[in-house]
Amino acid sequence: MAKKVKGTIAILTGGGDVPGLNPAIRAITIRAIREGYRVIGLRRGWAGIVEMIQDPKVDNSYNFVELTQIIVNRAGRTGGTFLHSSRTRPSHLPKASVPEHLKDAYKDEYNDMTKVVLDNLNYLGVDYLIPIGGDDTLSYAVRLYQEGVKVVAIPKTMDNDVPGTDYCIGFSTCVTRTINMTNTLRTSAGSHERFLVLEVFGRYAGFTAMLPTMAGAANRCVIPEYKFNIDKLTERLIEDRAENPSNYSVVLVSEGAMFEGGEMVFKDGEKDQFGHAKLGGIGELVSQRLKELSPKYNNGKKINVINQKLGYLVRGGDPDAIDSIVPMAYGNLALDLILKGIHGRLVVLKNGRYDNVPIDVVTGKSKLVNISKFYNTERLCPTYNSFEMNPLFIMTSE
Repeated sequence: MAKKVKGTIAILTGGGDVPGLNPAIRAITIRAIREGYRVIGLRRGWAGIVEMIQDPKVDNSYNFVELTQIIVNRAGRTGGTFLHSSRTRPSHLPKASVPEHLKDAYKDEYNDMTKVVLDNLNYLGVDYLIPIGGDDTLSYAVRLYQEGVKVVAIPKTMDNDVPGTDYCIGFSTCVTRTINMTNTLRTSAGSHERFLVLEVFGRYAGFTAMLPTMAGAANRCVIPEYKFNIDKLTERLIEDRAENPSNYSVVLVSEGAMFEGGEMVFKDGEKDQFGHAKLGGIGELVSQRLKELSPKYNNGKKINVINQKLGYLVRGGDPDAIDSIVPMAYGNLALDLILKGIHGRLVVLKNGRYDNVPIDVVTGKSKLVNISKFYNTERLCPTYNSFEMNPLFIMTSE
């Protein structure tokens, strides 16, 4: 199937899109071709390799594509992923998602398609696999590594919560956009003397709320790592509003944040293949409660709220400078390892330096905001003692 020079490298992107994926694909492809490798892109994350049909007469262009410099140069400056993505989990594929040509062999409610994935990778002649994704995508990459696939992984997620690395592709652009959009909405909040409540990404980790708040975009933030008291938040925001000449205040709310005594707020009951229900609505609940409680702390006068979910606006569009440079470096780091015959690694940034760590760090622990060190639970905002010798994004190391 594959006419090899030095070998074949396959790349895939899984999970949510972020700016920086295409620059990573470009960096890998250009360097690999120059080093004598054939490069293929697996389309739609793990879905492409699961659904592929091993028949040269079948059109598999929906499942993989041979990459060239022309293809990757065209996409390399843009956001998203031109290989597309999915939240497919081959080790737990629902019966309804089993490809038509495999339905006779896989009839369980949930099916482990790992044998299919291994057979298809072998059919394509893949020598090395480079998955780019968050902890869900990379957890399955760990499984493939344990099955003998030569894997070199690259961390990606705007939540910046992949263990083992200080930085994941997409985080800087997310923080940049959050700051910009918060500042844009200040004019409306100030004009109407309201609370401004912005819901941002962050299922389990609050980095995307913490960093913009530390940078001055908001007065307060509430994050998944700490269940907050809504009365305390209301009182703090009223104090902030009173101290502001324009008479408004701002809070960033992580989508995974929870009230004291409450749980995560879900948009509906539907779950993806990794068991995650879609979050959404905590910002609206916080807004409603702030409005209801405001007279209690504002001399009996109600304060209205501007509520905005930033959502996909922070993950769309072109990458910023960091998400153009870091993916380029990560891609080349992956090639450095492959050229040395090294695999089973995750390329990382640690304390400002590029490095690599064992890939199974992804499944070994969680990466969360260190509450005792960086979050003031009384004031509901970031805190710090010293910036000396801290990494670029202050609180993102472990």
